[in-house]
Amino acid sequence: MKKKLLITTISFLITLVTTAQSPSLSAWLRNSTITARHYDKTTGALISDASLANVQSVKYTSTDVYISTTGLPAYITGPFLDGNTNVAGNQNAIFKFPLTPTKNTGTPTATTAGNIGIFINGVALFDYRDGVSWNNSQSKVCGGPIMGCTGDGLWNRDAVVGERLGFDCAKGHPAGTNYHHHQNPSAFNLDLNVISTICNLYSADGLYVINSSQHSPLIGFAYDGFPIYGAYAYKDTNGTGVITRMKSSYALRNITTRTSGPAVSTTYPLGYFKEDYEFITPTSTDYLDEHNGRFCKTPEYPNGTYCYFATVDVNHNSAYPYVVGPTFYGNKVVTKVATIPGGATTYTGPILFVESIDINGYLNDKGTVLNWTTTNEKDVKYFAIESSNDGISFSKVGEVASNGNSNNKYSFTDWGTFINTKYYRIKIVDVNGKYAYSKVISFYQNKTIDIGIFPNPVADLLIMQANGIVKNSMEITLANAMGQIIKKQQFLQGSTICYVETRDLTNGVYFVSVNEGINKKVYKIIIQH
Repeated sequence: MKKKLLITTISFLITLVTTAQSPSLSAWLRNSTITARHYDKTTGALISDASLANVQSVKYTSTDVYISTTGLPAYITGPFLDGNTNVAGNQNAIFKFPLTPTKNTGTPTATTAGNIGIFINGVALFDYRDGVSWNNSQSKVCGGPIMGCTGDGLWNRDAVVGERLGFDCAKGHPAGTNYHHHQNPSAFNLDLNVISTICNLYSADGLYVINSSQHSPLIGFAYDGFPIYGAYAYKDTNGTGVITRMKSSYALRNITTRTSGPAVSTTYPLGYFKEDYEFITPTSTDYLDEHNGRFCKTPEYPNGTYCYFATVDVNHNSAYPYVVGPTFYGNKVVTKVATIPGGATTYTGPILFVESIDINGYLNDKGTVLNWTTTNEKDVKYFAIESSNDGISFSKVGEVASNGNSNNKYSFTDWGTFINTKYYRIKIVDVNGKYAYSKVISFYQNKTIDIGIFPNPVADLLIMQANGIVKNSMEITLANAMGQIIKKQQFLQGSTICYVETRDLTNGVYFVSVNEGINKKVYKIIIQH
């Protein structure tokens, strides 16, 4: 909820510096309009759910972040073709994360069954296991979804291998109603070597698309509070070097037999069990440690942080230990809680200071336009407009004189364009030289809208594929050659694919416009039935 400053004497204004620029606040995909969807397990029909997708709110105190989420993604879930009759459901969960995670200096904490992290869309992360292990007396795997017997717990099945048939197109499935990923949350059909055909039957997408030419996005946080990235990063830990694939340092052991377990065979190949792997001490910066992470600089953490990576092989197929594990780097402190402390602040954007005047703005093709209003303004001399590229270090870009003691409206244009994010705040200076700050607002501008469109010419269905995380819903319009808008729909936040039906349109030339704030890209297509 926005507040307006009641300016009586500006000397009584209080500026409170907060930690609201932390990626542990800003990275989450907050959503209040998009609902979840799933394929019906019997008919294959696409069902729109009543529950919202992604994260509903982010609140914080001086020490912790509280994430309220349904645990449901914006991308379509299901069906699960291994006999799993469950459907992804609303978890109605609140997760408590530390604002400042800490390294575990003692014995590393092992990952466990169930949640070990949360992706930025609120979906749960599990480790390699599925509760199934080898029962040597019965010479079969038991436990988990295999009812009627219990495994010995010595040779534990790798869920990514053993349950592949039950993953949907986004490489996820539910435990009960808790939809989760054990691995890199990108669609099967986008891997360089496609090892599952589920997307051919039930097309969907995932959280992001692997792009080997750029640093992967921040995709989640582990239960020790440290961030999780996709598969690619700077080779050097100081944030320099080429973009390269982050590689797991776990390798398959050179064995043909397993003590108290099945021999290596086509039924139980190497990699079927977690114990088939061994850790090889890394000798290069692009190989990860025993937790599947490293300390390095990233776009969100320019000063460096420990972070995990969702590892894949050269074919972009998931690589053990997949995301986190088999132990945590930090102190495992994240918990699910029933309530949020009453004094917690709601995160609404990259705010660095308590809001003191009503400030907003927009981008145009000339620069950044800032507008602000004051209420009962008194003894203000001028307003200094300050900008920043990182939200921390600000410099003055302009000044506007006060209009006098009243309720006033102001405007200022910072000429020139920029790429990525720029932050602004207003420094309010009174006649005695005392000052206070407004809240900080930010503007984001992509270098370009990066979306692929195919097929072209198209007959019945146009497919739009995003190359990266869609952080904000984009408007899609389809117009004919005369500029008349024929169709309009949304490319949803947290998804990577959008479909536009064209079967009901006549043959000819059309134009597809993708709009993301001030950014717009137009594609020419031909409809040919």
